[in-house]
Amino acid sequence: MAVPKRKVSKARRDKRRSSHWKLSVPGVVACPNCGKPRLPHRACKECGYYNGRQVIEVAAD
Repeated sequence: MAVPKRKVSKARRDKRRSSHWKLSVPGVVACPNCGKPRLPHRACKECGYYNGRQVIEVAAD
């Protein structure tokens, strides 16, 4: 039966696990209508456009 010969220290254990929980940065694209950054496949919060048409009303400043 395979049994560890020595105790694995907390530092070594945590170093091994460190790369498993990294979060990826979401891809941000420019809105084709207003040019502001937005998440892909979502309506723009600045102008309310998605896929070439206005889908939400945005209050004008």
